[in-house]
Amino acid sequence: MKSDSRKSPITVNNLNMRYQYKPVLTDVSFEIPEGKTIAIVGPNGAGKSTLLKGIMGLEPLIEGEVKFFGEPLAKKRLATAYVPQREEIDWDFPIDVMDVVLMGRHGQLKLWQRPSKLDYEIAEQALKDLQMWDFKDRQISQLSGGQQQRVFLARALAQQASLYLMDEPFAGVDVATEKAIIELFKTLKSQGKTIVCVHHDLNTVGEYFDWIIFINARLVAAGPVESVLTKENLNKTYGGRLSLLNDLTETMYRTRLNQAHEND
Repeated sequence: MKSDSRKSPITVNNLNMRYQYKPVLTDVSFEIPEGKTIAIVGPNGAGKSTLLKGIMGLEPLIEGEVKFFGEPLAKKRLATAYVPQREEIDWDFPIDVMDVVLMGRHGQLKLWQRPSKLDYEIAEQALKDLQMWDFKDRQISQLSGGQQQRVFLARALAQQASLYLMDEPFAGVDVATEKAIIELFKTLKSQGKTIVCVHHDLNTVGEYFDWIIFINARLVAAGPVESVLTKENLNKTYGGRLSLLNDLTETMYRTRLNQAHEND
C-alpha cells in the first residue's frame, strides 16, 4: 500500500471481517483513485456488501483500518454519502419523498435547525436530476421499486458529498431508473466525484465503471478495467463458470475498445 493516501477517497488496510465466528473477508487492502466509478464485483456470498458496510462502519472490523481522504470516517462523514440496498429500508414508514431527500441535508444542520430555503432548493434539484420531482409529495410506500431507488439516490445527491458508496443500485430496477443512474454517474464524474458500487451484472461492469475491485472472501485484484478485467481474474473470482465468463470478457473488451475509439 502507498504510504501517502491523503488524496485517496478510500484507503483500506488489512481489513478482516467475520459473521458469527465465520471469516467473511480476510486481509483485504486497496486504495482507490479520485473521480472514478468503481465496481465491487464477485459471486454471491463473496463479501461484497459486507465490505461496503465494513468500510462505512456499519459492521464491525476484526482487524484493519479504513481512511477517507486520509482521515477517519468521523472527520469525513459529510463528504461521504451511502445508499443501502433497497431491501434494508422500511418502505412502510410514513414519510413522503421530499422529506426523505431532505434527510441528505441534515448533516449540514444543527440539532435545533430546520431545513432552510437553500436546503429545499438543493433537494428540489436532486429530485429533478433523478426525474422524481413530480412525486415529491408521494408517500414512499406508494412508489415502484425503481422510483424508491431514485429517491434514495436523490437523498445522497442532496448531501453534496465528494464520495458516494452504493450497495447494488442497479438491482431490480426498471430501464428508466437504470438510465437515470447512468446519467447520475456521468454528472457526478464530471464534477470530480468518486462513486463506489457493489455491482452484480458482469455484462455491464465494463461499460458503467472505470475501476473494478474483484472480491471473493479475499481481494483478487483491483485496478482500472483495462488492466484487471481479464480472464485470469474472472476465473480466480468466479471459479468454474469460465466458459460463460470468457464470452462476457470478450464482450466487455470490445465495449471498452469501442469507447476508447469514440473518445479519441
